Amino acid sequence: MNLLHTAHIPAGDGPFPTLFVLHGWGASAHDLLGLAPWLHGGEALVLSPQGSIPVPLGGGVEGYGWFPLDPGGPPSEEVFDQARRELRQFVDGAFESFPIDRRKVAVLGFSQGGVMAYDLVLGAPQEFCGLAALSSWLPESLAASHAAAEDHQELPTLVVHGTEDSVIAVERARESREALRPFGVSLTYREFDMGHEIRPEALALLADWLGRRVFPG
Repeated sequence: MNLLHTAHIPAGDGPFPTLFVLHGWGASAHDLLGLAPWLHGGEALVLSPQGSIPVPLGGGVEGYGWFPLDPGGPPSEEVFDQARRELRQFVDGAFESFPIDRRKVAVLGFSQGGVMAYDLVLGAPQEFCGLAALSSWLPESLAASHAAAEDHQELPTLVVHGTEDSVIAVERARESREALRPFGVSLTYREFDMGHEIRPEALALLADWLGRRVFPG
């Protein structure tokens, strides 16, 4: 497979409900894997690929991103297309390599990973049964590039943001909520009194949403 990744694989032979989790800027494939035991009772296959853009954090420590950040503007089309191709190749490889229940596949992204999650699911809604964007944003240009289709109708979609987020202002999430409306998704939108993070109450909402709306039963 083309990207470094971590995986939580439940006991048994599968196929398993599967969640792709996409980290934010400066993090890594290990960043969100710790959520796995809390989601679907630990019985979902959780795959966490790592973006290929190195992000120096100082002191010899390096994180990773999906595309270079351009403060105040969307990513350039060329660099975003590269990130899109890499993620798509990873997902296709995962479908071949892991015991995935293709009827139960969802994508979760945090911060910059949420942008990638929006793009992946809105671009191929027939392949996914859920989309969660945490502390993230849906660029206007990206929303415009994906035509609303019948496959988007009633797609369970969760948007969670902190009202005290100093990295991505909560107004960006509110704009994303409005940008999603033309797609006809089944939208759950919640704000919490938190910063750029996933607090226990947000995690509880995510787990409940996943169990009731995405992987019921």
